[in-house]
Amino acid sequence: MKLSVVIPAYNEEESLPPTLRALYQTLAKHGIQHEICVTNDNSKDGTLRVLQELAATEIPTLTYFTNPGPNGFGYAVRYGLERFTGDCVAVFMADLSDDPEDLVRFYNKMRETDVDAVFGSRWGRDGKVIDYPPLKKFINRIANAIVRLVMGISYNDTTNAFKLYKRETIEGVKPFLSPHFNLTVELPLKAIVRGYSYAVVPNSWTNRKYGESKLKIKEMGSRYFFILMYCLIEKYFSRGDFRKKSATQPAGSAVSR
Repeated sequence: MKLSVVIPAYNEEESLPPTLRALYQTLAKHGIQHEICVTNDNSKDGTLRVLQELAATEIPTLTYFTNPGPNGFGYAVRYGLERFTGDCVAVFMADLSDDPEDLVRFYNKMRETDVDAVFGSRWGRDGKVIDYPPLKKFINRIANAIVRLVMGISYNDTTNAFKLYKRETIEGVKPFLSPHFNLTVELPLKAIVRGYSYAVVPNSWTNRKYGESKLKIKEMGSRYFFILMYCLIEKYFSRGDFRKKSATQPAGSAVSR
């Protein structure tokens, strides 16, 4: 099973080299057939140059695209999700906040259980966060509690971008709506509502060493709310029109860890 890793990158010339080296070395060590797909989101720094150098000299599985626009986190991820070639695809951050070894665990869990998606959780047993900003954590836990309550699910880290999906799952949650970070909520909630099975695996998160986070909390509240309401309406009023045709597991149920 070929693994694709989609990485959105905007002005990440400092973060990309250690991130891509660690990711490639880890996947190669475990013998996982893979491709690393980076979307350069029309960066203004040396991101494109760095990608060209790494692909030519160090990382043979690296492929990269430049998204000419419109730009933004969601658009960059979507650009990659329309172009990957693997059997499954993970969304991975350019700043190495995600651990490549966790990705290996996600991949192995999918192979062992044949679930349609694997979701990471930083907040349950065996999950870990390092240097997580206190205000961001407070908002994160409130937002995820609201999602759990509104959608009637037990999963506690919907806003976590780090997830793995089968190709069929990605096709099944189209069309994409979110141009920004709310895509991290749209993908899993649509998968759950549409009857795709999933497993939850603990993962770690480490704050970036270089550059600045692209997430602007003040701008995201209404956008997250829009996607949450969209998925809630689909859950109760779509009459199953978008559900996975062969789903045997009830939507919103998770496979045990």
